[in-house]
Amino acid sequence: MKSPIMFPATMTEMFTTMGSTLASFMFVWAIIRQYCPYELRRFFEKYSQKITGYFYPYIRISFHEFAGDRLKRSEAYSAVEAYLSANSSKSAKKLKAEMGRDSRKLVLSMDEHERVTDDFRGVKVWWLLSKSVSAARQNSYYPEQEKRFYKLTFHKKHRDIITEKYLEHVVSEGKEIRVRNRQRKLYTNSPGYKWPSYKQTMWSHIVFEHPASFETLAMDPDKKEEIIEDLMTFSKSKDYYAKIGKAWKRGYLLYGPPGTGKSTMIAAMANLLNYDIYDLELTAVKDNTELRKLLIETTSKSIIVIEDIDCSLDLTGQRKKKSEKSSDDENDKSKEIAKKEAKEEIGSKVTLSGLLNFIDGLWSACGGERLIVFTTNYAEKLDPALIRRGRMDKHIELSYCTFEAFKVLAKNYLSLEMHPMFDTIQTLIGETKITPADVAENLMPKSSLDDAEKCLSSLIQALEEAKEEAAKEEAAKKEKAAKKEKEAKEEAAKKEKEAKEEAAEKEEAVKEEAAKKENAARKKAGIKENGPTKEDAFQSQVDKETENVS
Repeated sequence: MKSPIMFPATMTEMFTTMGSTLASFMFVWAIIRQYCPYELRRFFEKYSQKITGYFYPYIRISFHEFAGDRLKRSEAYSAVEAYLSANSSKSAKKLKAEMGRDSRKLVLSMDEHERVTDDFRGVKVWWLLSKSVSAARQNSYYPEQEKRFYKLTFHKKHRDIITEKYLEHVVSEGKEIRVRNRQRKLYTNSPGYKWPSYKQTMWSHIVFEHPASFETLAMDPDKKEEIIEDLMTFSKSKDYYAKIGKAWKRGYLLYGPPGTGKSTMIAAMANLLNYDIYDLELTAVKDNTELRKLLIETTSKSIIVIEDIDCSLDLTGQRKKKSEKSSDDENDKSKEIAKKEAKEEIGSKVTLSGLLNFIDGLWSACGGERLIVFTTNYAEKLDPALIRRGRMDKHIELSYCTFEAFKVLAKNYLSLEMHPMFDTIQTLIGETKITPADVAENLMPKSSLDDAEKCLSSLIQALEEAKEEAAKEEAAKKEKAAKKEKEAKEEAAKKEKEAKEEAAEKEEAVKEEAAKKENAARKKAGIKENGPTKEDAFQSQVDKETENVS
C-alpha cells in the first residue's frame, strides 16, 4: 500500500526537475543570444520556421501599428484595436485605458502580450498584442521605438472564411466603433492667404458639442418624423446608391424667416446621424479651384453647410450678361487699391458654375455619406439651377410657430404638457405670426421667482402686442394701397384727359390741313376752267420784258 506522503514528494520532485530544466534552457538561450551572431540566429530561425510550417496547422496574420511611413498609423491596426476593445475587452485580464486623440470617452483595450479569443460563425480565433524591437538597434545610443502589432492565429482549414469574411467584418465593425467613439467636430475655412505653412489642411475645427435634438426641435410632429425617416434612410442606403449609380450624398434646402430654427435643425441632424459639420464660408474662398480643394478635404459622415447662401455671393446675377464699364480713372483706382490691399482679403471669385460643380459635379463623388445643406431667408432669390431636385433633393420650409411647435417649447422650457392658458395661446398663435425664437424667449424664466404661469402670461402679452402690431401694419398697408390706388386712378384720369386733348388737337390740325388742301384744289380748278385773269396776264408780260432787258 502506497504511503500518502509520497504524492506531494513526487510533485515536489517534478516541479524541481521542471524548474531546473527551464533554468538550464534559459541559461543556454541567453548564452546563444549573447555570443551567437545575429545573422546565424536569423538563419536558424528562418529554416526552423519553414520546417515547423510543414507540421504546424495554424496560420498567423500580423497587423502592424505603423506600415511603411511611421508618421501615419495603420488604418487596419486602428480598426482591429477598436474592434477588440469592444468585443474582447471583457475576456481579457490585462487591459489598458486610453483617451484617444479623437475619442470622446475612455477606451479599454488589450494590454501588451495579452491573448484573447474570438468566435466567428463557429470558428475560433486567437488575438495577441505584442511588440518588437530591432536587435541591431537595442544597444544603439538612439534606440528604435518599439513596434506594436496584433497577431491573429487560426486553423488553416478556416483560411477562406477568415480571409474573405472575418477580416472584412473586423475592419468594418472597427471603423463603425471608431466613428461612434470619436469626438465630433465643427469645421470652418479661412481665407487661403491666412493658412499657416505648417498646417496640412484648409480647415480648422473645434469640438462640436451642440445639444440640439429632434425631440427638442419646435416643429410639427408629422413633419419632424418625415425628416427623421428621410435622414435615417439615407444613412443606411450605401448599397442602394451604388446600385443606382449615384454618389452617396443628399442635398437639403432649409428656408424660412429669421428665427425659425434653421441652424438648430442642422445641429439636430448632425446629432441624429453622428456626423461632423463643415461650415463653409463662401466669401473666404478665393476661386473655384480653392472650393474644389475644400471639398476634397472633407470626410465622410459629414454635413457641408452654406448658411444664408443668398447673402454669401451674388450667385443669382452671374447668369445674366453684365455690361462692361471701364475707364482710365477706374483702372488707376483699382491699381491703387490692389497695392494697398495686397496682403488683405481678396474678394471671392467663386462662380455659380463652380458652386454647381461643387454640389453635384464629378468631384462631389469623392468620399461618401455626405449631406449638403443650404439655408436662406428668401428661397425665391436663388437661381433655379442651384436648388433644383438632384442638387437640393429635399426642400424644408421652417415657418412661424404653430401650436404644436409651442407645445414642444412649453415642454422643453417649463415641463408643461397641459395648462388652462393653452387655449388662449392656441387662439392667438393661429391669428399671429411669431417665430419659435420669440416664443422661446418669452417662455424662458428670467429669475428663480418666475413660474410657469408668469412665463405663459408673458407669452400671451407678447402675442397680443404682435397681433396689435400686425393689425396696425395691415391697416397702414391697406391705407397705403388705397392711397396708391387713388393716385393711380388720378394719374390714369389725367393721362386720359391729356390723351383726349391731344387727340382733339390732332383732329383739329387734320381738319385745318384738309381745308387748306381743299381750298388750294378749288383755286387750281378755277384757273383751268376760266383761263388766266388780267392780273396774271399783266404779271406775265412784265416778267417777259424783264427777261429781254437782262
